[in-house]
Amino acid sequence: MAGRGQWPAVSIMNVLLTWIVCCNCVHGYMHFGRKLNAAALAKYHAGDNMTDLQHHVQFFDKNKDGIITLTESIQSFIAIGIEPVFATTAATATHAAFGPLTTPPGKLPSTNIHVSHIHGAIHASDTGSYNKKGMFVPENFDKIFKRHSHIKPNALAWWEIEAMLIANRNILQPWTWPAAELEWQLIYMLGKDSRGYLHKDTVRGIYDGSVFPKLAERTVTLHSEA
Repeated sequence: MAGRGQWPAVSIMNVLLTWIVCCNCVHGYMHFGRKLNAAALAKYHAGDNMTDLQHHVQFFDKNKDGIITLTESIQSFIAIGIEPVFATTAATATHAAFGPLTTPPGKLPSTNIHVSHIHGAIHASDTGSYNKKGMFVPENFDKIFKRHSHIKPNALAWWEIEAMLIANRNILQPWTWPAAELEWQLIYMLGKDSRGYLHKDTVRGIYDGSVFPKLAERTVTLHSEA
């Protein structure tokens, strides 16, 4: 565990990324045959009835074709301010883990992430802020901060996030632990303030995807001022 307010060491992250790729690739192929909502793809292309989880990932679908490729994710991570080498590593792990889980029925599993079936990537050991259909659950989101914000109201230090992740672990599904760990490490890196706190309104913006365009604008501004 990192110290209070500190970003975890790169070596720890590399081990985590290796674990998440290995564990979740196997898990994804095991669950490939499950039934998913085939009509969701048409709704996504029509631009209506998108779930909160679909809105969360929509920023990464650059050409809005409903499929997020590895290249699109790397470009998007860089656009919101992540260093290119880490962006490539994180995007590769994310696609390896979640691509097979979001592959529509009838298609061979791939590392592409299909937005219409993004709810297939919902896993145990998470906060429950999305339900199984990918809709936002406010009461579960609020519990994150009610239960784990001990130092600063409605804000989390890194050690508090780690405590939350440990508390949420599903003992029967240990392969889901690294997925939650990676997600929250990325959220913390993107959203923490100068004192190392992750605020509730920032996390809410990540859950609904509204924070990503703002981060991209900030990155452009910082580069223009450099």
